[in-house]
Amino acid sequence: MSPPLSILLCALGGEGGGVLAEWLYAAAVRAGHAAQATSIPGVAQRTGATTYYVEIDPRPGSADGATAVFSLNPVPGALDLLVSSELLETTRQVAAGLASPGRTQVISATSRALTVAEKMAPADGRLDDAALRAAVQAQARQVDWLDLQALAQASGSAISAVMFGAISGSGALPWSRQVCEDTIRAGGKGVESSLRGFARAFDAAAALRAQRDQGQALLAQALQDASPAAAARPTASAADHDWAALGRARVAGYQDEAYARLYDQRLGRLSNHGAVRHEVARWLALWMCFDDIVAVASRKLAASRLDRVRREVGARDDEVVRVYDHFKPGVPELAGLLPAVAARRLQAWDARRRAAGREPWAWPLRLGSHTVHGALMLWLLARARWWRRRGQRWAAEQALIERWLAAVARGAEEDAALGLALARAGRLIKGYGATNERGKANLLHIVEHLAAASGPAVGRADAVTRALAAAQADEAGTALDQLLRDQGAPPRPPREQVVRFYKRRPA
Repeated sequence: MSPPLSILLCALGGEGGGVLAEWLYAAAVRAGHAAQATSIPGVAQRTGATTYYVEIDPRPGSADGATAVFSLNPVPGALDLLVSSELLETTRQVAAGLASPGRTQVISATSRALTVAEKMAPADGRLDDAALRAAVQAQARQVDWLDLQALAQASGSAISAVMFGAISGSGALPWSRQVCEDTIRAGGKGVESSLRGFARAFDAAAALRAQRDQGQALLAQALQDASPAAAARPTASAADHDWAALGRARVAGYQDEAYARLYDQRLGRLSNHGAVRHEVARWLALWMCFDDIVAVASRKLAASRLDRVRREVGARDDEVVRVYDHFKPGVPELAGLLPAVAARRLQAWDARRRAAGREPWAWPLRLGSHTVHGALMLWLLARARWWRRRGQRWAAEQALIERWLAAVARGAEEDAALGLALARAGRLIKGYGATNERGKANLLHIVEHLAAASGPAVGRADAVTRALAAAQADEAGTALDQLLRDQGAPPRPPREQVVRFYKRRPA
C-alpha cells in the first residue's frame, strides 16, 4: 500500500486557510482519491499559524474503498508538502522538525508579517530574511519561493486561492489543474477572483518547475559531456544604495526644494570623509523629515495609501470603501506648530494642569477620509507645510541637528572611527512622541559626555559604539546608565513625572 500524500498548510488569521483545506479535500474526492483534513488552531504571530493537515491516498479510485489509513496530525520528518503564507511561519514549522531534507517539498511566501517582538525593538528588530531562507533551504528537499502576497494583490483574490494555484502548479498533486478549477467553481463565492489568483500562482509555480527541470537537464548533460571540474557559483553583489540621492528626494518631498538644498549643504561639510558622509546621509534625512501633524495628514491623504486600503479589504472597483481616521493630537503636537511665545504659553498651561493631577490635554478626532469634509480637513493640514518654519518644533529640531552634525564633523577630523561612530548614533532618532524625545536626549548625552571626553579617539569611538548598542538594548535605558557610570560620564538627568493618587475603596 502506498503511503498517503501528507500536506501541511500554514496560514495567518483571515487568510482563508480553512477554505484552502476544504478545496484540497474536495478536489481529491472529485478526482477519485480518498482524503482526510484536520485543523490545529494557532494564534498567528504569537504561537504560530493556524495549520491544516491534509492526507490524500495517491491511488486513483481509492475514494470508493475504505483501505486508506490516515493520521490526524503531521509526523515530524514525514511531510511530503509544506505550504506557508509567511516566511517566518515556514521557518517555525521547519524548526519544529516537520520538514525532511530527503522528502519534503516546501512552497513558501517570501513576504513577512512582522511579529510584535520585532516591532517593539528599540532598534531594527526585524529578523534576517536571508537567514530564515537558508534555514528552510537546508531542511527541505526542494523549495519554491513565491511572493504570494503580490500575486494575491495583483489578482484581487484571497491568498488561499493563490496558495491553491501554487500547489497545483508545483506538480505535487496527483490530478489535473482542471479538477482544482472545477472545485473552486463549485464553491459559489468569489469564484472569478479566486480563479484569477489560482491562475497567476499556477503559472508562477509552473515556471519555477520548468526552470528547475531545465537546469537539471543542462547539469546532467554537462556532467555527461565534460570531465568533472569544480564550478564556481556566482554570487550576486548587493546593490550600492545612493543614500544621498534618496535622502534628498525624501527631504524635498517632505518640505520643499530649499529644504533639500539645506540637506545638500549639511552633507557638504563632510565631503572629505566619504564613509562618514555616507552614514550621515541616511539618518540626517530621517531626522530632517520629523513626524508632525502635517506629515501625518499628507500620508493619510496619499493615493497610494487609499489604494493599499482597498487592496487589503479586497474591495472591487465598483464598491465604496469608507475610511475613518482617528487622531488624538495633544499639546506637544499643537505647540510644535505654534511660534515660540505662543507654544511656551500653551505648554505652561498644560504643565499646570498635569501638576494638579489632571491628564495631559488631548483632542480626540474622528475624520472620514472618504468624505468631502474629512478629505478637505486633511488636505488643508497637508498644505500647511509652509507654516512649519514658523513653529517652535522646527527651530528646536534644526538646532539639535546642527549640534549632532558639528560633533560628527569634529569627530571625523580627529579620527575616522570616532566620526563614523557618532554618525551611526543618528539611528537613535526614530518614532514620535516620547520615543522620539528619549532618542534625542540619549543622542545628545552620548555626544556631549562620551565623544567630548578626554582620552584617545579610538577609545572614545569604542565607548560611543557601545553606548549606542546599550541605548538600543532596552527602553528604560538601564544598560546605557550602567555604561555611562563605567565610563565615568554623568548619569542622564531624571525626567519629571507627575505622581497621581487615586481613591480606592477598602476591600
